[in-house]
Amino acid sequence: MVLLFRMKTSVFRMLNSSEGYEKSIFSPPFVLFSDIINFSASLVRCSLRFPVFLIFFTCNYQCFIGEESVAAGEGSILTDNPTWIIDPIDGTTNFVHRFPFVAVSIGFVVNKKIEFGIVYSCVEDKMYTARKGKGAFCNGQKLKVSGQEDITKSLLVTELGSNRDPETIKIVLSNMERLLSIPIHGIRAVGTAAVNMCLVAAGGADAYYEMGIHCWDMAGAGIIITEAGGVLLDVSGGPFDLMSRRIIAASSRPIAERIAKALQIIPLKRDDATN
Repeated sequence: MVLLFRMKTSVFRMLNSSEGYEKSIFSPPFVLFSDIINFSASLVRCSLRFPVFLIFFTCNYQCFIGEESVAAGEGSILTDNPTWIIDPIDGTTNFVHRFPFVAVSIGFVVNKKIEFGIVYSCVEDKMYTARKGKGAFCNGQKLKVSGQEDITKSLLVTELGSNRDPETIKIVLSNMERLLSIPIHGIRAVGTAAVNMCLVAAGGADAYYEMGIHCWDMAGAGIIITEAGGVLLDVSGGPFDLMSRRIIAASSRPIAERIAKALQIIPLKRDDATN
């Protein structure tokens, strides 16, 4: 309960801070990596099992969507109600293999629009935050995308994904080949969607694209991208849809549109599909 109280306090401090970030429970030595993972997991479990928990953490009309809730058989229907979208461990395979890129991702959505997001890259001890209209920050330092508009001078990030269907793998590799042949400077992967997006927000990469991820992978970092001056598009080139399981997050619209033009789309079942 003490950790929960500190988490709640830090969220509201972030919302009320002019800088969008304030040292809180996430700053060493107050909390360990395992504390963050355990807390986030407990947050999702408690919200599912005890509705009164939602009243304590927020208000009784707010909703939760999380990777654990879906694994337990719950739906992922996004309504206009205020909704917390949480991924307790983004980069699960990294975590299992001790590959040092693992994040906790929390997004808050109202009327199906992301209002604020928090991504904590645990091993790096980097806290990314953003609130609509207030900018994006990493450990208190304001973030800005690279602004690169020339795809031939760009560095992209993506993932091979977890789907091992041979046809899907062919499309994933073919898309990488198409982009590399434009040409571009290169493609990198760190194993977590949230950190990939934050790298774009920080200017370390110029764009990120992926198909097959989920709303909890994107909700926390999506607003960090836009508040840092970047853009979000669907892989078709249309408007970004949080429940579509696909995204292009880029430093500029020209790069995002050029990536969309090159990609072959992988058919996917939406997060909010009912059957």
